[in-house]
Amino acid sequence: MDELDQRLLAALAADSSTSTSRLARRFKVARSTVQARIERLERTGVIGGYTVKLGQAMTLRRIRATVLVRIEPRSGAAVLTKLRALPEVEIVHTTSGRVDMIVQLAAETTQDLDETLDKLGALTGVIATESLIHLSTKIDRSISGM
Repeated sequence: MDELDQRLLAALAADSSTSTSRLARRFKVARSTVQARIERLERTGVIGGYTVKLGQAMTLRRIRATVLVRIEPRSGAAVLTKLRALPEVEIVHTTSGRVDMIVQLAAETTQDLDETLDKLGALTGVIATESLIHLSTKIDRSISGM
């Protein structure tokens, strides 16, 4: 990946609806060059897809929590399958260290969050959980999908 590819990725991460014509003007290259670069990035798996990033009007209404999860040995696949069935589960990371998984939840109300935490803790294979409720976001440098 060269500098143009990186600049295209950053621009598309910020706003994936930006037209190839607008990107070409911004980076002072031909529209066909931008189109070819994007197609190559998609074909090689650098770009895995496009998504909608919810705005503050939606994200501020949702209550988020990070849950540190310890599981029984060799139960990871079964626990992960059960987590996929919970619509409040946004992200699951496997980890090394004192916990086995980090689960990010999002719910509409504290009651919904409480019920989801109870379901998660009751899953077969889960030994222990520790919940961290998100209060506010001070820094967010994430690039959606990366």
